[in-house]
Amino acid sequence: MAVTVDQSPLKTDELGLCTVGQVLAHLQRKNRLVVNVLIDGRSPDLERMGSLRQSPLNGHTVFIETADPSEMARGVLAAVGEQLLDADRLRTEAADLLQQNQNMRAMEKLAGCFSAWQNAQQSIEGVAQLMRMDLGTIVVDGRIIPDFLVDFAEQLRQIKSSLEARDFVMLSDILVYETTQAAAQWRAILAALAERIG
Repeated sequence: MAVTVDQSPLKTDELGLCTVGQVLAHLQRKNRLVVNVLIDGRSPDLERMGSLRQSPLNGHTVFIETADPSEMARGVLAAVGEQLLDADRLRTEAADLLQQNQNMRAMEKLAGCFSAWQNAQQSIEGVAQLMRMDLGTIVVDGRIIPDFLVDFAEQLRQIKSSLEARDFVMLSDILVYETTQAAAQWRAILAALAERIG
């Protein structure tokens, strides 16, 4: 039996660990996030997690890679910050193109914004889950994060409504005035989450 965690042998006998599940629980208590598991050189079937956890260590070679959840979360937030900067640039370009009646080119830019905004929301929720944070307890500019997300979803509905009505003047106004404030709020949320992570 050999258990290796992040290139170092784990002394399972001394720790009293007999199953894969006990090793995983031990790593979780050490605040490590398991990102890869190999048993006898093969990836286990994760759909059979219950039987995997009960698998005895004896007679098997187990290799586990972990990550620090805080480092991972900070990396995600930094990447989202970069994507939001790019989305802000695309939003400005889309608004300029709309004002020049270049609607098709503006839509191409706007598609990039939607992708970044959607990823930002999913990433923020994912980081909160990873770090076991309740977004409803984090106040940014006097408001909790879920309230901002609800308001931003309403802005997206307004954008969609403008697109469906082909009201490019209203769309331009939304992009110039309303989503500009949202961009600043996204940055404030990322900063608040990064501060909470430490």
